[in-house]
Parts: sequence; C-alpha cells; structure tokens
Amino acid sequence: MKSQSFAYMLAIFHASIVGLSFLFTKMAIAESNPLDTLAFRFSVSFAIISLLVAFKVIKVNYTWESAKKLVPLSLLFPTLFFAFQAFGLKYSQSTDAGILSAVTPIITVMIAGYYLKEKTSLYQKLSIVLSVVGVIFIFVLKGSSINFSVLGMVLILLSCIATACYTTMTRSLAKDYTPGEMSFFMMGIGFVIFNIAAISSHINQGTMQEFFSPWLSMEFISSILYLGILASLVTSLLSNSILSKIKASQMSVFANLSTVLTIVAGALILNEKITTYDIIGSVLIILGVIGTNYFGGKKDHTIKMNLHYK
Repeated sequence: MKSQSFAYMLAIFHASIVGLSFLFTKMAIAESNPLDTLAFRFSVSFAIISLLVAFKVIKVNYTWESAKKLVPLSLLFPTLFFAFQAFGLKYSQSTDAGILSAVTPIITVMIAGYYLKEKTSLYQKLSIVLSVVGVIFIFVLKGSSINFSVLGMVLILLSCIATACYTTMTRSLAKDYTPGEMSFFMMGIGFVIFNIAAISSHINQGTMQEFFSPWLSMEFISSILYLGILASLVTSLLSNSILSKIKASQMSVFANLSTVLTIVAGALILNEKITTYDIIGSVLIILGVIGTNYFGGKKDHTIKMNLHYK
C-alpha cells in the first residue's frame, strides 16, 4: 500500500512537470521551429542520462534480445507521439487538440483492458469520464470556436493512441526492465531520430546556421534545459517507475491533471485570469483522478501481467 501511495505522489509530480512544459514549449518554439526544439530537447536528455549511466548512477544491462523488445516502446514514445502531436497541432487549433488529447485515459483503459486484461470497475470508468469531461469543459469554454480539421483530428488521435499503447506496453515490460533501462533506450532513440530529421531538413534547405542560432537566447536555453531534463528525462523515469506499481488506467488519468496545473502556472507566472469555468472544470478533473485511483486501489495491490511482449 505504501508503494502505491508513493506512486500517486510521483504521478502528481509527473503531472506538475507536464503542466509546466506547455509554457516552456511555447517559449522554445518562439526562438526555434518545433523539429529543432525536439532535437535539442532529446540531445539534452540523452546527454544527461548517458552521464548518469557512465557514473553508474543508473545501471543498464542489455542483450541483443532484450534491446529488441524496447524498440517498439521507444518508437511509440517519444518518436510517434511527438511526431503526430507536432503535425497535428499544425493542422488543428490548440482547443481541438486539448479536447482530443483528453480522451487518452479512455483509450488507455480499452487497450490495457484488452492486452493486459486490466479490469476497471464501473466507478473507475465513471471517474475517468468525469476527468475527461472536466478537460473538455475548460477547453470548450475557453476556445472561441471549435473547427476540427479531419487531418489534424486524425493526427492528434494517433498521438493519443501512441501514448495509450506506450503506457500499456510500459506496464507490461516493467517486470523485466528497470525504469533507467527503459528511459535510456527511449532517450537514445529520440536523440537519434529527431536530430537526423532536423539536420537533414536544414541541409536540404541550406539553413544549417539557423539550427544553432537559438542558443544565443537565454530564454531558449532555459526552456530547452527544462524540457530536456525535467519534461523528457525525469518524466520518463517517473512514468516508467509509476507503471511498475499501479495500473495503466490509473496512471493515464493523471495526464488530465496537468490541465489544472497549466491553469495555475498561467495565473502565477503569466498573470492569466482564472475564470469560473476553469475552477469548475478543475474540480471535475481532480474528482475524476481521485475516484479512478480510490476505486482502483482497493483490490489491486500487485502487478498482474497476462501479456508479455516478446
């Protein structure tokens, strides 16, 4: 029970980092393009975790067979998730993306239920829906209009599915790999793929000087350090650790809590106004998160795996 309580604390910390990451992402892409930002973000992440591995703070032990199992996980997140999200945001409004992303916990429940045979009670399902309603409530009332682009909608939904599959697969692999082993592999894949994509794009366009120019901005540097160290590396270690202790469905609903923390951060840092619908939506989200984990924690105290990725 203590391990579960600690997992919930880590999940709240995880949601707090993610909630603030939107602010730092906006700051970073004001100085650079999204693809370059991802390249630098994962360069920082991989550099830091490589140092931790070199000094044996994090221990990794791979064989060729074990490494192959981590490739699909790393392609789901960060590669496919960020790729779908970046291009989805290009073709859709942020309001649309926020609404669609809110359904990720529902997709996770369906996938984890099918592949891992994770059971969720009626009260848990209702609690998850309540948190989703809270997010949608905030975004609908904040957005001046909702105008779904079919392509944008499909891409954002694919990013949600990638997240749900990653959460489910991590839950399954947690018994065979440490959080550090999974995170090292994931950061490495992200580093290689996003840097190849970004550098290739600049070479083709003859704009390599623009790849490095954002580093002249202290605002960009501070943003990349936050995104690379906290929003990528630390959240990866946290999520991999949390999913070894609680169900995928219980973990996924905490993602909606980041909406509440984004609102709080906007008010404290950017002096944005908190409206009545922000408060109402936030209360629904918090009640949904509490309900999902309260009703889920009564019976499930051990990891039960019915599917192994081989």
